[in-house]
Amino acid sequence: MRFAIFGFLLLRVLLAQQGHDTTPADVEAGSRYYGNYCAGCHGAEGTTMQGANLSRGAFRRATTDDELTRIIINGIPGTAMPPAAFKIEQAAQIVAFLRAFPTLRATSNVSGDAAKGKQIFESKGSCFECHRVNGRGSRLGPDLSDIGELRRPADIEQSLVDPGAVILPQNRIVTIATRDGKSIRGRLLNQDTQSIQILSDEMPVSIARERIRTVTEDRLSMPSFKEKLAPQELADLVAYLASLKGIR
Repeated sequence: MRFAIFGFLLLRVLLAQQGHDTTPADVEAGSRYYGNYCAGCHGAEGTTMQGANLSRGAFRRATTDDELTRIIINGIPGTAMPPAAFKIEQAAQIVAFLRAFPTLRATSNVSGDAAKGKQIFESKGSCFECHRVNGRGSRLGPDLSDIGELRRPADIEQSLVDPGAVILPQNRIVTIATRDGKSIRGRLLNQDTQSIQILSDEMPVSIARERIRTVTEDRLSMPSFKEKLAPQELADLVAYLASLKGIR
């Protein structure tokens, strides 16, 4: 994530004033974890769950960082908040992000042109080759129809310029070499002791373990747009993706 200089400095000052022993790097890491694992329920702005507004930096069920960390790891029995398999330091980074949420929202803006970004998405970006939006495109990569609801603009930008920073298990791309000399590439769906299932060329494929010679995971989930797009084009593409809130 790239902070504006003013927002970055303001964030450091506020963290110090509030007594939180965290750094902007912790907030950035927490933002990635939140976007990938929490925003699906709470939304990019932290406001989609009734009774759990996360955008204010204050919380009904926790006052200290330790209490909030325990809730993230253990969940809340009897509610829709499940336990999560985070390490303590990962949960602490999510807490750092949640504490900084009001500042980040105040300094966040989308400077691009969504209409121009849509043109880039469909042409120069070649995004439909892997992604799907509102029923159109490929299923090789994640469906982006509601990406603007799940991810903040800064997190979307990071995924475009540094796609290998965070790759969710369900978004992993693998190449399977079989013992008969064939090669099959696709998105990993599932695997067990008997077979590996992937989505290849829009079709689910199950390959028996006994047929497999090697499985290689792609280092990057997709190419970086850092050199492919000019800064304004990147801003336009981020604006378009941030505008995608799903079909209502």
